[in-house]
Amino acid sequence: MDLRSELLKSIWYGFSALDLEKSGKVSKSQLKVLSHNLCTVLSIPHDPVALEEHFRDDDDGPVSSQGYMPYLNKYILDKVVEGSFQKENVDELCWTLTAKKNYLPKKNSSFVLSDKDAFRLWCLFNFLSEDKYPLVMVPDEVEYLLKKICTAMSIEFSGVELDDFFSQDSVQQSGITVWTFLEMMNSGKMTRGIEMGIISMAIEEVYREIVGDVLKEGYLWKKGQLRRNWKERWFTLRPSNLSYYTGEDRKDCQGNIALDGNCCVEVLPDRDGKRCMFCLKTLSKSYEMSASDTKQRQEWTTAIQTAIRLHVEGKKSLHKDLKLKRREQREQREKRKQAKEEELQRLRALQEERERKLAELELLKEAQKQAQVLLEKDEQRRRQQHEQLQQALEVQLREAEEARVSMQAEMALKEEEAERQRKRIQELEEMQKRLEEALQQEIKARLDEEAFRYAQAGLLAEEEDKMKALMSLQEEQEEYILKTEREKQELKQEMETKSRALEEAQRQLEEVRANRHRVDQDVVAAQRKLRQASTNVKHWNVQMNRLMRPIGPGEKRPSLGSSFSSFQIPSQRDPGLRLRRRSGSEDQDEESKENVEERAGNDLEKRHSHASNGDMNIP
Repeated sequence: MDLRSELLKSIWYGFSALDLEKSGKVSKSQLKVLSHNLCTVLSIPHDPVALEEHFRDDDDGPVSSQGYMPYLNKYILDKVVEGSFQKENVDELCWTLTAKKNYLPKKNSSFVLSDKDAFRLWCLFNFLSEDKYPLVMVPDEVEYLLKKICTAMSIEFSGVELDDFFSQDSVQQSGITVWTFLEMMNSGKMTRGIEMGIISMAIEEVYREIVGDVLKEGYLWKKGQLRRNWKERWFTLRPSNLSYYTGEDRKDCQGNIALDGNCCVEVLPDRDGKRCMFCLKTLSKSYEMSASDTKQRQEWTTAIQTAIRLHVEGKKSLHKDLKLKRREQREQREKRKQAKEEELQRLRALQEERERKLAELELLKEAQKQAQVLLEKDEQRRRQQHEQLQQALEVQLREAEEARVSMQAEMALKEEEAERQRKRIQELEEMQKRLEEALQQEIKARLDEEAFRYAQAGLLAEEEDKMKALMSLQEEQEEYILKTEREKQELKQEMETKSRALEEAQRQLEEVRANRHRVDQDVVAAQRKLRQASTNVKHWNVQMNRLMRPIGPGEKRPSLGSSFSSFQIPSQRDPGLRLRRRSGSEDQDEESKENVEERAGNDLEKRHSHASNGDMNIP
């Protein structure tokens, strides 16, 4: 996130605050005041002429954010110089505009954030919010910010209240706005039983760490460069430098150590009555410092190494880099979640298909049982009525059993055929994709050949013009040669000029011939690509014709041994057959076009060779 994006987030709140009717537009007079104030806090020279010209009153109606953005980008943001202004002043200006309209805490509440704390939380929200308007902060970033504040207060973060807050439908649908976040902080649910002073100090510490790019702060003993005595200083570490002050108020800066890739940190042994010592080395100086304990020394050395690493990697802010990494992790989690949901849906579909098949199998078994019961009843009735027909009935039952076994075997064969048909369809689809790629290559080769032909025609026309100019120059030279017999002394300089022009024309003619030769080579290469693409299309058509053996749906086999006799010749409506015939006709058209183009290319090369021979015969 660059400086322009950070400024636009704050300015968006200021513009929205001026939109009293929530129509998305602001009056021109208010935009003039806003632009003037922005120029002041950004240390940009104010241009009233451009402001009046852009917001002249010859047209009616307020201005939308899209109408204000061109002026904002051209006359304000394009002139911003990083380091020439305090970004906190811009944030305070926009906070003052938007807080009057939107930040209305309950006065009778026992827990209300101060204006300074609310402003810092607003800045933290803008830093951690998504780069989309209206600005919202995802629940993961809210949890990250609350954990940082709880860590600064030395308490353990409890996500129960936060989970209850996230469970609301409105929060999940529209996201968390800054006013919803401040209302949640003012409710006191997240910081129950904690004094306001501790909360303010924690918010200030997190604000300086995230927004102010402060990697670490604290007291260290520093050894002087001249007197070599030890003094306790308040150190502030940022990605670009290490500053030290007299006290925690940071009013009296005693020095500033610039950090770059040539700096390094070393741990020193205890000496001079100091313990937990370490040294920061730069190209010009070495700074010896002492921490209060081993843990502080480890934290300071790690933080300084992190600052040096950020400078080497070209990153200006640690938390901006961490925010991008967290965003990438969220996107990866969303992708994994989506893939998991798709897999679950596929598994559910397979389960439903399996259950459906099991139900059909149960129905078949039930029908078989019912048929068996009916057969038994019929058998008993027939036995009672016709004892003589018992043997015939047993024969019929055996035949029915054999028919059932044969039907099951036939069903298994049909399933195998269906599986082969699915595989063949997949192969045909892959073959169709490869054919389409080959056709695209052929079309591209034809377009390249056409472009080369146009270029060749242009070079031929240019060559003819040069030949005409050369002939005219030669005729003029002959006339001047006749005149030189009478006026040789007067026209000698002019003849030399014409000779140089003739040489220049001949050189240009040679360049045109060289260009024409290169274009001829390009045309031959394009024709070779075209022939290769046509060969590829023919090859894949042959492969596709081999695989085009469609299976007629619902065909019944007369017996188990004649499995291949049930195939039928596909009808004219078969899409695979139409594709094969169409590809065959296209192959014939391509071959005829290729033969015509080859004959035309040979005639053109012959004409070029005759023309070049004629040029060489010119005296």
